[in-house]
Parts: sequence; structure tokens; C-alpha cells
Amino acid sequence: MTLHRAWVGLGSNLDDPRRHIERALEELDRLPLTRRLMASRLHVSRPVGPQDQPDFINAVALLETRLSPLALLDQLQALEQAHRRVRARRWGPRTLDLDLLLFDDSVLALPRLRVPHPELTHRTFVVLPLLELAPDLVLPDGRPLAPLASRLPSDDPTPVLPGA
Repeated sequence: MTLHRAWVGLGSNLDDPRRHIERALEELDRLPLTRRLMASRLHVSRPVGPQDQPDFINAVALLETRLSPLALLDQLQALEQAHRRVRARRWGPRTLDLDLLLFDDSVLALPRLRVPHPELTHRTFVVLPLLELAPDLVLPDGRPLAPLASRLPSDDPTPVLPGA
């Protein structure tokens, strides 16, 4: 079985979001055939979409896994369900959101999964934690991630939470 590197974005804005993210980071390390190599600090961001909801706590984790992209997606969605995620409306509040951002240098366009994540380069709360862990990260299309950070909205600061 091949060993893969997968980047996962984490977000939460309900029911003690910091605790959901911290627990999810621990749980990622216990997925089958998977171990967590590192995780970013916790960041705060305003919600994307409807603004009538609390701010989010976000992080990014790097996993090493022998799972396929779809098998990993299944495991991530099972973790979301274990955290009682409810999909009531698009971009609505949630206890836990886990997004498969990158999987090796793969480009996938499957009915259930697109990799790289289609919004990856447009989200400050994803790009900054990614760059924190991998300042020289290059996307599958050959673009370095760092220069893209300067094009992101500066009105969405992602302060790091103390003790994270």
C-alpha cells in the first residue's frame, strides 16, 4: 500500500468550537492506516456566506495515510457525524467541518470529491495555516501557495488563539 500525504482543513463554530477542533485533531491521528504528522495553530475567522452565525475556529492538519482519497473522505465524514454535524444550509453553522484540501499532487474531479479543494486558494483561513506548516508548498498545478496569500482579503484576519 502506498503512503500518501493529505492536507485537511478543520472548522467549527458551534458548541465549544475550540474543543471540537482539538478533539478532531486527536481523532485524525486515530483514523485507520493514518497518522497526523503536524497541525497548525488555531485561527479565528468570520463565516463564509451567512453572517448570522458565530465566528469559526480553523486549523489545518497534515496526515500520512495509506487510505485512498475516497476512503479518507469517508473517514472524515464519519468524524463529522460523530461530532453531530448537521447540514441545515449551505455555509451554515456547524460543529465540525473537515475538508480534504490536498492529496499528494493529485487532481481529482469525482462526484463526491474535488482535490485540490476548489476554494482552497480563496480562503485566508485555509491558506495561512497551510503556509504556517509548509511555507514552500506548491499546488498540483505548479503554483507556489505563498504568493497567492498576498491576493487574499486583508479584512479577514485570522488571529491565532492563545495556547494553541
